[in-house]
Amino acid sequence: MLNTSLKKDNIPLKIGITGGIGSGKSLVCKIFQILKIPVFEADREAKEILDSDPQTKEALGNLLGVHIFDTNGKVNRQQMAGIIFNDQELLQKVNGIIHPAVRRKFNEWHMAQKAPYVIQEAAILFESGIYKLMDRNIVVTAPEELRINRVMERDGVTKEKVLERMKNQWPEKEKVALADYIIRNDESQSLIHQVLEINQKIMNYGKIC
Repeated sequence: MLNTSLKKDNIPLKIGITGGIGSGKSLVCKIFQILKIPVFEADREAKEILDSDPQTKEALGNLLGVHIFDTNGKVNRQQMAGIIFNDQELLQKVNGIIHPAVRRKFNEWHMAQKAPYVIQEAAILFESGIYKLMDRNIVVTAPEELRINRVMERDGVTKEKVLERMKNQWPEKEKVALADYIIRNDESQSLIHQVLEINQKIMNYGKIC
């Protein structure tokens, strides 16, 4: 999907990147960083906002109760996740508090960058609607069984736990349908080669459109 705004020479393009759990999107972002492309990790920034933003913490406390805070006054993310995990309505309300704060932080960060384009990495890029604000969107894909095995090995969790996490993300085929570029991380082709090809296409944005 394309952002309808035209690129201005002094403002970097905004590129979204996502993929299902275990797809390897973080590894792909590291390759972009080697190419000197700035990466904004939306999920990490959201965690920092939970710890440090007074307005966000107050809104979450009003919604979920003060018991979500630990003895240091920080949001206990595990406690919060247990409350909202199987409650889609509550999950949407929590996202409605956190996502605007992350978006504001991204916008400030984006305007300070000098690269031709920047990347926003987000697990729920499409689910949250953030993809509509990007100029291009990338999806990293991998077969489900491979993704499950990666997460089991990485996090030391059971297959059932991985499948529970997957239920809160869109099916891969829905993301692929909205993507401008696809990176296949199925161990059958070079990730570096795919990233280099997409990098060149993004760098040519505006020259061939």
